[in-house]
Amino acid sequence: MRRRTFTSATASLSAAALLPAAPSTGSHRVGMTDADRLERNFSQLVAEDNTAGAGIRLETRALAHAQHAMELQAVGQASQRVRARLYYLAAAFTGTALWAALEAQEFDRAQGHLDRAMTLAGMAGSSEMQMRLWGHAALLSLQRKHLHTAQAAAEAGRRTYICRHDALFRSLASARLAGILSSVRGQEAAARRALDNAEKAYGRADRAAVRPTWMSFFDQAELNGLSALVMSRLGRYDESEAYLHQTLTLLRPEFQRNRTYYGAHLALAQLAQGEAEQAVATASPLLEAPLSGRARTLLSKFDQGIGKTARGSKVAVEWAHRYAEGEQKL
Repeated sequence: MRRRTFTSATASLSAAALLPAAPSTGSHRVGMTDADRLERNFSQLVAEDNTAGAGIRLETRALAHAQHAMELQAVGQASQRVRARLYYLAAAFTGTALWAALEAQEFDRAQGHLDRAMTLAGMAGSSEMQMRLWGHAALLSLQRKHLHTAQAAAEAGRRTYICRHDALFRSLASARLAGILSSVRGQEAAARRALDNAEKAYGRADRAAVRPTWMSFFDQAELNGLSALVMSRLGRYDESEAYLHQTLTLLRPEFQRNRTYYGAHLALAQLAQGEAEQAVATASPLLEAPLSGRARTLLSKFDQGIGKTARGSKVAVEWAHRYAEGEQKL
């Protein structure tokens, strides 16, 4: 397993290099041109996350950009429209830092980013950003095993204004809710209903409509991937595997982080069905990829699982050797 490490100083320098210049005019007036520069940098960070995954470097850069957006608020005069856009961008960058902390499984840090981002999204009056953040809040609570809080956050996301008026947002929010419900005892039927709602909403969505950069990841491949996670949590590993094969077939080349993440889930689904040899064949190439915190956790779970289900077998011994080599490269 390969993972890049960065010092805080290096990350801060990288962030500073990417920051836009001071306001574009010689006066103390901030305009949409300044916001547009930040928007372009946000798109770059989103693309980097999709390709290489999040990490401390991305988190630091995102926070630096959020701070810059807030500094522009204090520079001088700006219209209410520009100020709302700057609050939106500050929330967007802070939300990306939140995601990076989640990927690294730094939950306390993620909670701090979440609180700040929610405040900024409220000041921006942005329903779409609030929906994004509720999704991250649900995942944070799920990873902390606070299942009912996770469910409440996912439901809040689905109730946002944007979900009532845009079927693609509603599809994503419903799929995320299904993922949470599938982890809550006694909510299996509700999870299936939420997933069905996600699929129906996706079918009704105008996928050619202009949407924010951060929504670019949500397509049929991602919906299949989220469906696979629901099926896995419900113990339907054969259905989960089928969804994951579809996901990996449809996934766009630039989404390397998700390819690794869903590949690890595929290996676990195969192992759960007793297909140890196939599962190892699926998992082994992932050891050579840069891994997010969540992907590393999944491979650790796989390592423990194959040690139990195929203990002493040739394939288990071969996997243990490869996994140990990968651990040494961390």
